[in-house]
Amino acid sequence: MTRLIATVRAYFFGVLSTLYHGTRVTVCAWLKCSRREHICWTTPRAWAGSMLWAAGVKVEVQGLEHLDPPRPAVLVSNHQSWFDVFALAAKLPVDFRFVGKRELTRIPFFGSAWIACGNIAIDRRDRTSAIRSLAEAGKRLSDDKALVIMFPEGTRSRDGELLPFKKGAFVLALQLGVPVIPVTIAGTRAIMPKGAWSVRPGTVQVRIGAPIDVSGLTEADRDALLQTTRERILAMREPRLPGDAPPELDAQTRKPL
Repeated sequence: MTRLIATVRAYFFGVLSTLYHGTRVTVCAWLKCSRREHICWTTPRAWAGSMLWAAGVKVEVQGLEHLDPPRPAVLVSNHQSWFDVFALAAKLPVDFRFVGKRELTRIPFFGSAWIACGNIAIDRRDRTSAIRSLAEAGKRLSDDKALVIMFPEGTRSRDGELLPFKKGAFVLALQLGVPVIPVTIAGTRAIMPKGAWSVRPGTVQVRIGAPIDVSGLTEADRDALLQTTRERILAMREPRLPGDAPPELDAQTRKPL
């Protein structure tokens, strides 16, 4: 019964919140209102916060000191659920832009508002277009002095295991000479795993790691940077929350990575 109530609340208030906030941002963008920057700061936080509240989800954040002082960086996180996005959008106290799949722009009210506030859509089926979108993300990061948030797995993990990382986030960080900030999100898969429509109340932990400095590195160091970031994210997954995946095992030793 608790799960049913959480699901109904999440969808009911989620639709209302998306209609309200999406319309507000879109109209402001059309009218080129002077408060657009302020609205694009407050709206994602209010929208994501309402989604968490409706679903009965609490978020605990560790490591906020690693975002102080605010500065341009590429924040990379594991990805298990839509609630990863809600948790980050609601709780990060700095300016940010998400990089996400182009299909998001087709969601009524949400898509137009998402683009209007400077988030970046990538067509994963078109490599040339994806590269162009990453270049746009780089320009946005430089111009706005914001965090660019990317999920290097490219999709939500169905079983909670960390999927192979795509290289775009690390190429972007190296090209711009900005740090990579590793983040682990735990608990969201138990709330709404990939492929599920129902929602279960719960607690999410967002663990922000120390920035990884890229000073002196070149694009030849891309794979090493990717591996270092992946290891940091895996290390921050302990201790685990109920519903998280079991520790990943090394293919040869069968010991936790």
